[in-house]
Amino acid sequence: MNQNDMWEKYRAFTQARIGMGRTGSSVTTKQMLAFRTDHALASDAVWADLNVDKLQAELADLGQEVLLVDSQAHDRQQYVQRPDLGRLLSATSEAALRARPNQEHEISIIIADGLSAMAIERNAAALLACLLPHLKPYRLAPITIVRQGRVAISDPIGDLLGSQLSIILIGERPGLTSPYSMGAYLTYAPRSGNTDERRNCISNIRREGLPHEHAAQKLSFLIGESLRRKLSGVSLKDLFPSELLDDRTQ
Repeated sequence: MNQNDMWEKYRAFTQARIGMGRTGSSVTTKQMLAFRTDHALASDAVWADLNVDKLQAELADLGQEVLLVDSQAHDRQQYVQRPDLGRLLSATSEAALRARPNQEHEISIIIADGLSAMAIERNAAALLACLLPHLKPYRLAPITIVRQGRVAISDPIGDLLGSQLSIILIGERPGLTSPYSMGAYLTYAPRSGNTDERRNCISNIRREGLPHEHAAQKLSFLIGESLRRKLSGVSLKDLFPSELLDDRTQ
């Protein structure tokens, strides 16, 4: 068995670059081309715009009312260069949310493109299809789609919609083997000025990582505990027993 064959069986269990081999002092041409392909996919994920029409149609199929808002970042270039603007609602979007009738909700679900709109297109509706049945006992605000949004924009949105808890699904920063990974952040008592220790995060939601059904079960557990204990973040631990995870995969 040559060296390449020896590593092949291990590659079936990981997307990490292992047993790359070399030609002289350099990696092989095959590995270099694979690296450049992954780099290009990661770059495309960062700069791609979210297909809002497709996402709205998917959410409508799930029977959900949808709101569409924008951050203060006007385009992807500004979004990447000015993270602070992605945390704030545009004046027009803030006014639109303030103008809505006052209602009390337990949960606001927000979807933002983040640093990988492709991750949202691949995972957001699929996760919600698994999660929404768990949330039937709760009063849900309309689902809010945010263009050019960062995690913290869930605070003013949840606050303006009168929600006890906000959940934001967002495209994560692409890795070289995971350009389509989505994260879910949960915050109890969403308010502008919250800092990240107030949030819980479930990361790497994708078919090759944490499957949608498993992510939904863990998120449902955290939602119930957060509302029961009236807290989130470092004070709320993910104690969901892994052995109880449903074996269904995507």
